[in-house]
Amino acid sequence: MNTDVAPRAGGWQQTWRLLAAAALGIPFWLSTGTLLPRGCAADTCSWFVTGDPLLALACLVVLLWRRRFPVAVALVVVVASTASTLATGAALLALCSIAARRRPVEIGVVVLAYVAGSQFAAELYPIEALPGPLWLRLAIPAMSAGIAVAIGLAIEARRVEVRSLRARAESAEREQSARAAQARALERNRIAREMHDVLAHRISLVAMQAGVLDHRSDLTAEENRVLVRGIADGSHQALEELRGVLGVLRADPGLPEPPQPSLDRIPELVADSRASGMDVTFTSTVTGDPADAAGRTCYRIVQEGLTNAAKHAPGAPVDIVLSGRSGDGLRVRVHNSAATTTIARPPASGFGLLGLTERVTLAGGKLEHHPEPGHGYVLSAELPWPDHHDRSG
Repeated sequence: MNTDVAPRAGGWQQTWRLLAAAALGIPFWLSTGTLLPRGCAADTCSWFVTGDPLLALACLVVLLWRRRFPVAVALVVVVASTASTLATGAALLALCSIAARRRPVEIGVVVLAYVAGSQFAAELYPIEALPGPLWLRLAIPAMSAGIAVAIGLAIEARRVEVRSLRARAESAEREQSARAAQARALERNRIAREMHDVLAHRISLVAMQAGVLDHRSDLTAEENRVLVRGIADGSHQALEELRGVLGVLRADPGLPEPPQPSLDRIPELVADSRASGMDVTFTSTVTGDPADAAGRTCYRIVQEGLTNAAKHAPGAPVDIVLSGRSGDGLRVRVHNSAATTTIARPPASGFGLLGLTERVTLAGGKLEHHPEPGHGYVLSAELPWPDHHDRSG
């Protein structure tokens, strides 16, 4: 990965790298000193003890700006190191730094300047060196430059790997947080759906009976007694169903959930609605037993239709029609007429039909609901009921 500006190093990192560069230059400087003639340092070789160290110190100072001006600083340091053997460590650090940018042209220019400048370093001091072939004089600085470049490339590769691992960790953490938030949302929706499906119908019947009891002053004592008994029984059943829902929510996830109501319990649901005072007509021409998912969804559709009728059309007749057979699908229709009495309506959650739509969609069916002329309402659905005998044949 190419970057224009390398990441800024901390103060301690800058310090120890400059100290390492200075320490690396000391062996080169001392080895050069051992090759000088005796007494040279006080006469013709004064540059060795004064200018050479000062120039090396200047190179180390210039290296502080190598991340802001990498190419310029690297060229200045490698060229200056030609006149200072003590600055050799600074030149190698500059090569490492420019190599970390992973730009071949820049690396090639600086390496070429380093190798070319090294050929003039021997002219500064009166050192008697044995003549050697040109390739040998070029190979040694080229090899040292290659080692410095390899170290710089390895350091940058490690940085890239660390940044990649950090980005992956952050991405995984964000993904885990998103999954946890989604799981919480799904669990909240499941709790809300269970509470609505189990309790809304029962509470609606109780509210309807209480509303009739409050608004009808012409009821006989027996009719009042029946309504009061229905309210008490409905409240007791609502509490029992609430305990059941809470028991499911608190249970161990590994334990199986209790059986859910299916198609065979719809007559019982209709009977409870009639007992609460609703005028319900139920007709079923279903042939066979559908799958549990389809039967459970059909039960919830009828339950939602009765609940909405009790809330919004108290006293209106409700007509429930079930039909279907294997291979033809399962159809359910709940129709209620306009309200015949006016009572205070219980508060509506607004999520009943929304949750029911989700149920029907998950079951692979289609749900429709709309008002009819005369202030009636129709809730209908068609659920899949595949013919397993034809499929197996």
